[in-house]
Amino acid sequence: MTVATPVDPEDLTARARIRDAAIRHFGERGYEGATLRGIAETAGVSLGLVRHHFGSKQGLREACDEHLLTMIRRVNDETRAGLASGALGSVIAARAAVGPYRHYMARALAEGSATALFDELARLSEEWLTEADRDRPDPPRVDARARAAVGTAMALSVGILHEHISRAMGVDVFSPEGDRLLARALIDIHSHPMLGREDAERILAALDEAESGPPEESRDD
Repeated sequence: MTVATPVDPEDLTARARIRDAAIRHFGERGYEGATLRGIAETAGVSLGLVRHHFGSKQGLREACDEHLLTMIRRVNDETRAGLASGALGSVIAARAAVGPYRHYMARALAEGSATALFDELARLSEEWLTEADRDRPDPPRVDARARAAVGTAMALSVGILHEHISRAMGVDVFSPEGDRLLARALIDIHSHPMLGREDAERILAALDEAESGPPEESRDD
């Protein structure tokens, strides 16, 4: 029988400090620009302790990703429970919880290393849409998975394009003031669609007609 070795609480604290320092460095400098030595200095630990806990820079990034995914699942569950009980403050709390990870997520998405993050967010979004579809007066014309993928991409693009959005808005979108303005803009956009029901139906009908027609013949330029 294997006997578990007791874990020093201070060791766990050091592990968390290293992980948080890595999230900061990866977010600010990217995976290639970040170094284990720099992360160790920020965390106030030795380089050897970083290697002891995570093995390599890749192992450290995987631990950061897993921590982020765990946090997102927890926040998602808390938001669901809050809305079910009428506690709308759970939505604001969710935005605050995700805030410290925005640079990390944006950098990971831009570098193409956020596959698990995107897939999990799309999966959670699909669950929300599937539930919302039950109360829709009109049946959706596109399945929930496709809508979830597109919606997730649109939401995450704010982080990737934050410099452009901040310039256009006139305020840093990652600042508290910018985040509040972003939240208000998103609520207004989603609650007041730019397309009316009749316009949307006409466009969808045109798409249906185009898809059902004969394929265009290829031609030489």
